[in-house]
Amino acid sequence: MAGLIREDDIALVRERADIAEIVGQYVTLKPAGGGALKGLCPFHDEKSPSFHVRPGRGFHCFGCGEGGDVISFLMKHDGLTFAQAVEYLADRAGIQLRYAEGDDRGKRREGSPRHRLVEAHRLAQEYYADHLVGPEATAARQFLSDRGFDKESAERFGLGFAPRDGDALYKHLRQKQLTEAELVTSGLVAQGQRGHYDRFRGRLLWPIREASGETIGFGARRIFDDDRIEAKYLNTPETPIYKKSQVLYGIDLARRDIARSSQAVVVEGYTDVMACHLAGVPTAVATCGTAFGEEHGRVLRRLLHDHEEFRGEVIFTFDGDEAGQKAALRAFGGDQQFVGQTYVAVEPDGLDPCDLRLRAGDAAVRELVARRIPLYRLVLGNVVHRYDLDRADGRVDAVREAAKLVASIRDRSKVDAFARELAGMVGVDVEEARAEVRRAGQRPERTSAPGQRPSGGAPGSGTGGPTGPGDATGAPVAPGEARAQPLPDLRDPRFQLERETLKLVVQQPRLVAPLAGDLGDNDFTHPTYRAVWHLVTELGGPSAAPEPDVWVAKLRDSVSAPSEERDASAVGRALNELVVEPVRASGEPDEIYAAANVYRMQELTAMRRIAELKSKLQRTNPVDQSADYNRMFGELVALESHRRTLRERAIGATD
Repeated sequence: MAGLIREDDIALVRERADIAEIVGQYVTLKPAGGGALKGLCPFHDEKSPSFHVRPGRGFHCFGCGEGGDVISFLMKHDGLTFAQAVEYLADRAGIQLRYAEGDDRGKRREGSPRHRLVEAHRLAQEYYADHLVGPEATAARQFLSDRGFDKESAERFGLGFAPRDGDALYKHLRQKQLTEAELVTSGLVAQGQRGHYDRFRGRLLWPIREASGETIGFGARRIFDDDRIEAKYLNTPETPIYKKSQVLYGIDLARRDIARSSQAVVVEGYTDVMACHLAGVPTAVATCGTAFGEEHGRVLRRLLHDHEEFRGEVIFTFDGDEAGQKAALRAFGGDQQFVGQTYVAVEPDGLDPCDLRLRAGDAAVRELVARRIPLYRLVLGNVVHRYDLDRADGRVDAVREAAKLVASIRDRSKVDAFARELAGMVGVDVEEARAEVRRAGQRPERTSAPGQRPSGGAPGSGTGGPTGPGDATGAPVAPGEARAQPLPDLRDPRFQLERETLKLVVQQPRLVAPLAGDLGDNDFTHPTYRAVWHLVTELGGPSAAPEPDVWVAKLRDSVSAPSEERDASAVGRALNELVVEPVRASGEPDEIYAAANVYRMQELTAMRRIAELKSKLQRTNPVDQSADYNRMFGELVALESHRRTLRERAIGATD
């Protein structure tokens, strides 16, 4: 085919085709000096602009080595043959090509396959637009009106209506000399057992266009209740010109504003794009029937000029429901392909931009985008808020879970900032968060999705806190109830004071009796030790204990009594150990030794409460939440004084 086009016509195409304009459809170009332009190469992934275009000469990438003239660019980028690229450029320039080998009648051969498919979509879009004003499309027009879109809006975005007849478009396009094979390949028509039929019937349609403005597909919204296809939206299937992983609805309208403002807003639907543009957010685009992926990111990066010199921002909008949260996690997974910051804009009431504009007006949509927050903050917040941050074990588990997310980030320059943000969210020391991120990076990669709890786990469960695993409150788990992980060892040094005090309670209750009234459930952090203390209090406490032998027998009888609040076997084993294990006193234990243990336990309880208050204070805004902040600060001062008193008593008891 290439040899049939006359050489002087090819030369004319090269002369008239503006390479900067053609390349600019796919790449955001900025001045590079000396009349040249530069941008991110569309042929390989990069973070600095090595792709240069010189008008009148050609292009060259100093990164991957690709180069050539305007014809070779189209051949490489769009997969066209030489003749197809020449014919495409001739169409744009209005050049009438002539062909050699006797065909000098000045007639063009039939267009390239790509040109034919684009032409089919152009004709289909015109056909659908004409039918949107007809009587059959009343329901479609009402749908638009209910969402705040008038006739002018529909025309601006090229909306249309597909007649309910099964083959109306097929017949129309066949009259335009398009073949059956071309119509099936285009995705506009499908072939069934009874023949060809229109893919979109009785639906409101949005034309999906490339950055150049060429229509290459459609999105179709269900309008009628008797539509036999229940899917709310139908989209053009994969075709030679339509790749859903690379297509962004609205990119033709938004591309110049994206390049000018270095900002792109990614919304979830066609009506959201319309609402944003009409409300004054002209950088809005949306994916077409698929999640935002790596190829979509590359498209935006080229338009944003996203690299070390020019850092753009991408703002995602998601619904506040569970699906929106999952979408945020997926977007976070692709966050690392952008040099600039990624943000998220979520309306507090869960409204999408279309509904928000309808309820509160254009200014509310602009404000939604302006109130954006960093995407990583939302994702980390979703993970952290699954846990009870008022408990030490909850904070430990929250940091541990979120650290896995932070450690998975490929861009190491962002890790430290995320770790600091995590520390502030949870209310822990920055070094603690950094250390957990480092540990998470050394563990084997997990199989669960970011932010997803392991099967059977519960917020606040897991090891690492004073209470270890068990239920979220640290209370004993009922028989038959699953635990996320085994309980920590009773002899763990963390629980030494609890074990020693309970040995005294069991073996020599009279020594503990004077101070037993000051002990409570919250002083015992191991679930099993707490269950033993429950037994003691059920029998009246140490002050009501009879002789040691009788006392132990009564405790053992209570363990064997049916109860839904404790694991009888675990508590029974612990009690047996406490009965026979020697007390750790250097001599015969006395009231002073017992008092020192009790005071130290109470001091630890006070320290845990102090840590919880400090964590809350770190998470509380002293300006917006001044009453809560001042109340907690006063409580913290009182607790610090109480802790010092307990320390002095514990020291005094041993002097």
